[in-house]
Formats: sequence, structure tokens, C-alpha cells
Amino acid sequence: MPRSPATCTVPPSTALLTVAGGQLVAAPRAAPERVRRKGPASANPYLRLLATPGARAFTAGNLIARLPMGMLSVSAVIMIAGSRGSYALAGAVTATGLAATAVVAPFTARLVDRYGQARIAVPATALAVLGSLALVLCVHHDAPAWTLFAAYAATATTPNTGGMSRARWAHLHRGDPAALHTANSFEQAADELCFMLGPVLAAVLCGALFPEAGTLVGAFLLMTGVLVFAAQRATEPPPTPRTRTAVSPLRTPGMPALLAVFLATGAVFGALEVVSIAHAGGAILALQAAGSCAAGLLYGSLRPARNVHRRLLLCLTAMTALMSLPLLATTSTASLPVLALCLLLAGAATAPTMVTGMTLVQRATPAGQLNEGMTLSVTALLGGVAAGAATGGWLVEHAGTVSGYAAPVGAAALALAVAAAGTSLRRPGVSGGSAR
Repeated sequence: MPRSPATCTVPPSTALLTVAGGQLVAAPRAAPERVRRKGPASANPYLRLLATPGARAFTAGNLIARLPMGMLSVSAVIMIAGSRGSYALAGAVTATGLAATAVVAPFTARLVDRYGQARIAVPATALAVLGSLALVLCVHHDAPAWTLFAAYAATATTPNTGGMSRARWAHLHRGDPAALHTANSFEQAADELCFMLGPVLAAVLCGALFPEAGTLVGAFLLMTGVLVFAAQRATEPPPTPRTRTAVSPLRTPGMPALLAVFLATGAVFGALEVVSIAHAGGAILALQAAGSCAAGLLYGSLRPARNVHRRLLLCLTAMTALMSLPLLATTSTASLPVLALCLLLAGAATAPTMVTGMTLVQRATPAGQLNEGMTLSVTALLGGVAAGAATGGWLVEHAGTVSGYAAPVGAAALALAVAAAGTSLRRPGVSGGSAR
């Protein structure tokens, strides 16, 4: 039975009908400045965040798509090294993929901003999945080594799903710095969780089933997650066609200094990973990720900083101090439980630093280019990871693992020095607590 006119309501997001030029056309209502929620607000900021209409659906898809980010490189190393008997070849193949990602990812993100997440992310993911499947076939059929490099390089089209998720939060909660602070903390904790569970899942699949299992499952989860994520069109930020006057986020005030900070911070992660694996095995790294995940969730429940630049300096200072703990532990004792505790504590500064840095990137990036800006920061972070891993590996080989723990301390101190010297990080409206 149809409703009576007295009981009919029009949802705020629906279009109004009007007449223009003798035709009936739809005129969209103006979008509200903030998402309005019904019912009493929860005291838990994360429950309030996930109560945003459509948030749980796109978050579920994003988490499914993000888990393979910690699986695919580990799976590729296990698969290639097991088949060809060369960790050097496996490392070179994954390094080539990382370099290709650094080149392709910003371009992919620019297309996402210009044409929309769903239109670009799905075909870009499909190309990346085809690259992973090609890698499996090349390894399985003992193809020439150069085909491994070509196949893995094709995975560089994988979209930055974390950046797209952050862009959705920024779109849904524009003008609400407290909600954005919680959202950034939630996303960073999700990153840490996926990079903590991904390598473990990859190792289990490759060991318990067959060497190609990790890559195949990772590719399936990536494609499935992106399809689920892209299907949530109601929360997708509107595309922003690029104009002739639009400039790259690289040229915006404060962005070069921020990217330099991310580059040095990535070196902390890369060096710590290689040195810890050489000293005590890869399982101990899960403690550092667990400490970062817990700290990220706690940080998101705090009030957002009024001066974000000053908060970044405090976080980097804490990171430098805490990263010295593994070095002190290995020089004073050979106890692995002590080192494990120090790594857990060292991870406590990681997520707050990344959340604060991402907040500054969001505010420094021009409107309509948020995916590109955040992808540039991730690219800088990955470049730092590669440089830190190389430096840490060199120190381990020439000076030992104990001296190798000096690398993450030095990288953290460098990030702090760059942030302190980068006066261009300060711009009107960036250091305050209000959103852009």
C-alpha cells in the first residue's frame, strides 16, 4: 500500500525534482557539511566512526584488499627462492616491483582522483592480479629469469587501498578534525595489523600447501576486497577533473619536507626489519607491529592536536628515543625476551608518528588530489624502507647485528632533524587544530 503524503519523507541525500527548460530534471540537494547520525552518540570514538553510514561496508572491503599487501612480497620470495634456490634472485625481483610501484603508484592515484575510485581501482587491480598469476606460471614452468622481473613489475598497478579509504573518511568527515584524527589512527592500526598477519599467513600457506599458494590466495583476496570496496558508491568521494591550472601536490608548500620525513621514517622500518630478522628471526617483528597497532588505537582515542607540526616533532622525538632500546638491549644482554620487550616498546611511537604525518599530508594536499598526495607519501615511505633495508643489511654483514641496530636510531634522528628544520611544514591553517 502506498504511503500517504503526510507520512512520506525524502532522504537528505536524494534529488529534488524541478522543471527547467520545459523538462523535468533532478536537482541534487546540497551535501551536508558533516555526517548526521541518529540516536545517542557512543562514548567510544571508534564505534562513532564506524556508525557513519556506509563505513562498515567499505572498511570490510578495504581490510580484505589490504591484507595481501603484507602477503604478496613474502610469498614471492618463498616461491622464487624455493624454485630457483636463490634468495638473491628473489630479493632482486621484489626490489624491482618496489621500484616500479614507486613510479606507477602516483600516476594511478592521480587517475583515481580524476575519474573516481571505482572506475580506476578495479581495472588497475585486475592488471596487478594478472601480473601475480603470470609470476606463478613463470615460476611453475621454469621460465627465464627476466620473465619473473617483468611479471612482478606488472603488480605495480595495485592501487593504494589505504589511501583511498583515508580519502573516503576525509570526504565523509570534512570539517570534523576529531573524527578525522580517529579515522587516521584506525587506518594506521589496520595497516599494522595487516602487515603483522600478512607475512604469517603467507608463510603458513606456502609451507602447509604448496609454494604458489600464498601468491594465489593473496591475489584472490586483493581482487575480492577491491570489488567489495569499489561497490560502495555512496561513500566514494566525487571525482575531480584535472584543470590546466592544477599543480602536483609535490609543489604545494610543506609537501617536499613532509615527504623527506616519510623517506627517513621508512628507513627506520626497513633497517629494523632486516636487522631483527638477521638477529632473531622474522617472528620477533610481530611484536613491533603489535606495539604500533595498540599505540595507534590508543592514540586515536585522544583529542587531536591543536598544533599538528609540534605533535609531529614530539612523536619523532619519542621514536628516536624508543628506537634506541633495541640497540641498548643487544649491547648489554643477549636475552631475546629483553629484545622482544624493547621491540614492543619501540613500536609504540610508530603509529602516532604516521598518523600525525598523514594528517599533515591531508591538510597540505590541494582539494581533489588527496589520493595522489597520500600515495606520494606512501611512495616516499617505501623508498625509505628500501634504503633502510640496504643500509641495515650492509651493517649486519660488515659490523654485525648489534651494530646494525644503530641504523634505525640514526634514521629516526634524521627524520626528527628534517622535521625540525622544515619550516615550510608550517603554513596558515596547517598547524592549528581545524581542518583545511
